[in-house]
Order: sequence, then C-alpha cells, then structure tokens
Amino acid sequence: MSRSNPSGPTHVKYFVLDTNVLLHNSAALYMFDDNEVVIPFAVLEELDKFKKENDDVGRNARQIIRELDKLRLKGALADGVEWNGHGGRIKIEFSDKDRPQWLAEEKPDNRIIGVAWNLKEAGKHVILITKDINVRIKTDALGIETQDFEAQKVDSDRLYSGYIELTVPDEIIDKLYEEKQLNVGELEEYLVMTYDDGSTQPIELFANQFVKLQSNIDQSHSGIARRLADTNHLIPIHGPRKPVFGVMARNIQQTMAMDLLLDDEIKLITLLGQAGTGKTLLAIAAGMSKTFIEERYDKFLVARPIMPMGRDIGYLPGDKDEKLSAWMQPIFDNLTYLMSTRGAGSQHAESKHPEQRIKQYMDSGQLVLEPLTYIRGRSIPHQFIIVDEAQNLTPHEVKTIVSRVGEGTKIILTGDVAQIDNPYLDASSNGLSYMIERLKGQALVGHVTLAKSERSELASIAADKL
Repeated sequence: MSRSNPSGPTHVKYFVLDTNVLLHNSAALYMFDDNEVVIPFAVLEELDKFKKENDDVGRNARQIIRELDKLRLKGALADGVEWNGHGGRIKIEFSDKDRPQWLAEEKPDNRIIGVAWNLKEAGKHVILITKDINVRIKTDALGIETQDFEAQKVDSDRLYSGYIELTVPDEIIDKLYEEKQLNVGELEEYLVMTYDDGSTQPIELFANQFVKLQSNIDQSHSGIARRLADTNHLIPIHGPRKPVFGVMARNIQQTMAMDLLLDDEIKLITLLGQAGTGKTLLAIAAGMSKTFIEERYDKFLVARPIMPMGRDIGYLPGDKDEKLSAWMQPIFDNLTYLMSTRGAGSQHAESKHPEQRIKQYMDSGQLVLEPLTYIRGRSIPHQFIIVDEAQNLTPHEVKTIVSRVGEGTKIILTGDVAQIDNPYLDASSNGLSYMIERLKGQALVGHVTLAKSERSELASIAADKL
C-alpha cells in the first residue's frame, strides 16, 4: 500500500476507500498518514445497511460511523477534516458530477468508482483501495490506479510452516536422544540458508519450532526435535506411544501436531493443511482426551464460522438445533468416528451408539458445539476450544476470539488457506495466515503445516491432482 510522500503537499495522494476496506478493518480510516482519505457518499449508505448487524462487520460499521461523527465536530467533512496535525485529511466526496457512460448505471460500485474517476479527471493522484477484485479490474480498465488493502497481509508463499529440515552428522542425532536434549548452538553451522547466487543467510529457530534432523550418511537415520520456549535447548519428540482417543499420528507433521496438542503449556495452536491432512481430527481427538479422560479442562468447545463476514444460521432450514446440526455436520462426523469402536479402540467400545455418547456429553455440558457467532463476547476459562475453518475469519475477528480466552484455556485454530469462502479474503489476508506469521516464536504458541493427506488414497489423489 502506498504511504505518505515526504516531498510535500504537492504530492499528496487521494486514497478512495471502498466499503469492504472499512468493514474489514475500522482502523483503515487512519492508515494513510499525511494523505487525503476520501470516503464516497455511497460508502456511507452501505455502512448504514451493515450497522445493525451483531457481528464484527456490524461493529466495524458502527465504529466507522462514530469516528466520522467525531471528525464532523472538527469541521465540514465535505471540505475535508485534518485528523493528525500532519496534513492527513479525511473527507466525504459525492459522485453527482458527470460520470462516463459506462459508469452511469446507479450501482454502489459505479458511484464509488465515479468518485475516483472525478478526482483523476481533476488532476489528482488518486488510488482506489478495495478488497473487491472485480472493482479493482474495472477501475484499472479505466486507467485509475487501484490497490488491495495491504495492511495485515502476509506473504502466503513464505508462510511459517512450524518446522525445518536439517542434514546433520549422525552423532548430533545420537546425542539428541542419548542426552534427551540438544543445545541450539550445536546446530548453528547447519542453520544456514544458501541461495542460488551462493550467498547465505542464518536461519532463525523460533520457540516451539520443530526440526527434523536427517543423517548426512544414512537416509534411514533421522530424528525430530522441538525448541523449548524461553530456552536454547531442543528436546526429542517421539509422539504418544498409545492412541489418543483412538488416533495415532501417521506422518511426521501429525506427530509434531500431536506433540503441541498434548502439551498443556502451549495455549494457542494453529494447524494449517489441505483437506484430509487430519488437522481437525487430531485436534478433536486431543480435545476429547484432555477433557473427557484426563479431565484437564472443564469443557470441550468446537466452533465454526457460520458464513464469511459473520452471517447467522437463519438462512439454513429447520429450527435452531436442525440448523446447527446441518452446519456442524463435519464436526459430528469426526466425533462419531472417534466415539465408534473403530475410532476409539476397545477401551471405548461401549454398548451405546456413538450418537448417544455424543448427546450424553452435550447434555452434561462437557461438549459444546456452537457457531462462532455465539461465543463472541464471552470470557472463556478452563476450556479446550477448537475453531475450525478459521481461514474464513479476518485478522480482527481472530484477534477478537483469541483475546476472549480465559485462564486455563487452550485454543486451536484449524484451516486451509486454499479453500477460502470469504470474497474479501485471500491466502495472504485471512486471519489464520496473519496469526501464524505474527505470533511465531511466542512461548505460548505453536504451529504446524500438515502436508500429506491421510484421509484415504483417493482423497490424497484428489487433493494433489485436482
């Protein structure tokens, strides 16, 4: 995103903000330094439609309206109001001037683009900021500079995976398992990235990051370690020797994920992976084990965002329970599998059907399945929480959810950034990617990207080839 220009007021940029930018992040109003922020009148009309919603979109709409009301007291918004003492101004602009024939139709998008068009025709350096791809295409076709809202975006191509692979001598692997720890300094010469031009750069090893140590002689000789938070030591990772509520890790990334899920010291975990990699099943298995068997947590809560941008379940058929059942079916499928003889093993093979056992846990209040909309605003102590499909949340929504976590609660966010349903989010701007990148290295946080599909051979082929 373009920022302030130090060359002076003659180079002021005019940033025209689309409605979706303000609904995505209410702080966007003040993110353009000493430039001119232009709010088309059509945007105000659209904010008015959203302000009554009870989700984050509604809250952002109300916040923007309140901020504009404060600015109104300082001066006429139609003329522009300075807000930061450094030349930054916010103004409301109308599109009632002549618009080109191709923008004449009375649509909000056309009126917003019309504002940018008029400013450009007046000789201004105008940039339209929108998260609507189609608006960016239309605006660019008209010769108007347009950009996505870049704040809170990360580089999805270089997203933190939670682990690295190093080729080391056999004695380092042996020492890790013999002494049950390894000093990070002993890996220093191997923690180096070499580029095509021959240049090198040290690799930083973050807290709770995993390292696969591969022998430089014997390909069958390897080990897995994790850096302990707030220390310079790595510890060997074996994975649980017994099934966790009937589930055993099937590959190296699942072993890493299970290690984080079962560690009570790690309070926030993000699991990323395509369909079939086991991220949700592993999280649910760990949650059921920790809550129902170990009784480490009072409740096990699983939530999913109903629809992108916080739509409620009202559009689904049936009463509340039927609506909830339809939307939470993927979670019910995993629970049913884990409650079954096949999933949970002989120790849980009781006479009750899996559905009966699920209902028993829900009736007792130990198991709670809810749309994400219903857990916002709470303080949630002593619970094991899973937020599934977290890639459909904005950075602000993710912050809102995690900031509600109470004492003794563990929260897991799972998702696949390749399957985003929210029209205004992508692999770089969604809340899950943003959280992974911003919280890496924190002592209470762990992350693993699961790469291999374990659902079935057919599911694996489909994920790779289709």
